[in-house]
Parts: sequence; structure tokens; C-alpha cells
Amino acid sequence: MAGNPRNGRPYRRLVTQQRGYGLPCWLCGHAIGYQLDARHPLSFTLDHYLPLSRGGSLLDPANARSAHRRCNSARGNRTERTAAIKTSWKW
Repeated sequence: MAGNPRNGRPYRRLVTQQRGYGLPCWLCGHAIGYQLDARHPLSFTLDHYLPLSRGGSLLDPANARSAHRRCNSARGNRTERTAAIKTSWKW
């Protein structure tokens, strides 16, 4: 049985490549704290445009997007981009 493909060299290479672009979060449009600890909600995480659970490719650079950890988690495996953008209840 193979190990977790996210621990493999090709995946780590894709993450490093995407991180190197220094792009803002593709979900909310705000800057990502690339220097932040990986556990921080505003730190970088690799998101997949087409979620893996819906047939997206793990290693395809065209499916890779830069996102905040918080935005990526909020989006889950939904396909719509706006799912992670939270509306303020402070009116």
C-alpha cells in the first residue's frame, strides 16, 4: 500500500512552486502571510481548483491555487469559489 501522496516529492515540489509565486488568496483576494507558521489561519496552503474528492488532480499545476488556510478550510470540497468568502454580520 502506498503512503500519503501529499507527503511525496512531486507534491512538495508543486507546493514549493506555488508558494514561490507569492500570489494573494484566490478565494478572498487578500495577501497571504507566506512567512506565518503553517497552523496560522492566514498562512499559505495549496488549494485545488477542482477538489480532489470531485475528480481534481493532485499534481496538476493548472489545478493548484494559493489560499489562506482559513479560506481553504471554509470552502471544503465545494466547487464554487465564493463559498469561503464570509459575509459580515456587523451592519
